[in-house]
Amino acid sequence: MAFDMAWRHALRDAGLGFGGAPLGNLFTALADDAAIALVRHAYAAGTRYFDTAPHYGNGLSEQRIGVALRSLPRESLLLSTKVGRVLSAASNAPRAQHGYVDVLPYVQHYDYSRDGVLRSLADSLRRLDQPRVDFVYVHDLDVATHGDAFAGHFRALLESGLPALAALKAEGTIRGYGLGVNSVDVCLQTLRHADLDLILLAGRYTLLDQTALAELLPECARRQVGIVLGGPFNSGILASGAHPADNAPTYFNYAPAPPDIVARVAAIEATCAEFGVPLAAAALQFPPAHPAVLSVIPGARTIAEFDANRRFAAWSIPTSLWQALRDRRLIADGAPLPQG
Repeated sequence: MAFDMAWRHALRDAGLGFGGAPLGNLFTALADDAAIALVRHAYAAGTRYFDTAPHYGNGLSEQRIGVALRSLPRESLLLSTKVGRVLSAASNAPRAQHGYVDVLPYVQHYDYSRDGVLRSLADSLRRLDQPRVDFVYVHDLDVATHGDAFAGHFRALLESGLPALAALKAEGTIRGYGLGVNSVDVCLQTLRHADLDLILLAGRYTLLDQTALAELLPECARRQVGIVLGGPFNSGILASGAHPADNAPTYFNYAPAPPDIVARVAAIEATCAEFGVPLAAAALQFPPAHPAVLSVIPGARTIAEFDANRRFAAWSIPTSLWQALRDRRLIADGAPLPQG
């Protein structure tokens, strides 16, 4: 199996991607009209890759992105969603679930089998009101999420879930498929048993956390598995900085940042300041220097946040900053440094 090189180039050329988790009301609620306006603003500004998932607000993010993109030429953009969770309608479902508030009235069930994958994708297409998506990621298949149930879910994926996705790709229904996870280990484990086109890897190859550098990225480069980098701000600390001016809490990996992480970010931030570079700009521009990384997809809650991300992604950064970060052991020795 090979991922069509044209689609690799299309992802690289799509500009800064759009991560759809905030549109599912992650932590705080957004009004429908504001969420839809944000997606349309992103498209008008040049973004051509949009990612979402059933998990994000129990389909709310998919629904909003679908409304926003409905009137746009489908061939002008790339769209991805995820499988692994099936949503069942429940009138008494909690309004807050899994960190999302004011969610749609569903409950989630994990299902990584063929039937679960196909049902999840069909439901997503209805919410998106789209004839197809380009890429499908298997969502949150890791030990941290599933504990003792991981082995059974992983077996279901290998035996029937991934073959179902391979069949969809072979018939031209989707362009490619892979994993959408936070864990490096499950990526390596899956690649020992199966081929993948893409991995949406959240937070494991960032300016702060380069866990993926030792084994996963070299393997992906060798096998031409593309990396879409989610969570480039590591849940916020690479955007807010170590000590936000408003004394807001700092988050790393969806939890309050521990002291050692705060100290490391403070050192990175101080080095960036010496060169007049915002921390968030360095955070967005570091990952794409690795040849395996095809796209970076930060989330945004408002048009102002989106516009700030675009400015940071285009910020002029001297190569001397990257070398200073490496000299101070704030970037791993083997990490490719951005050039110019």
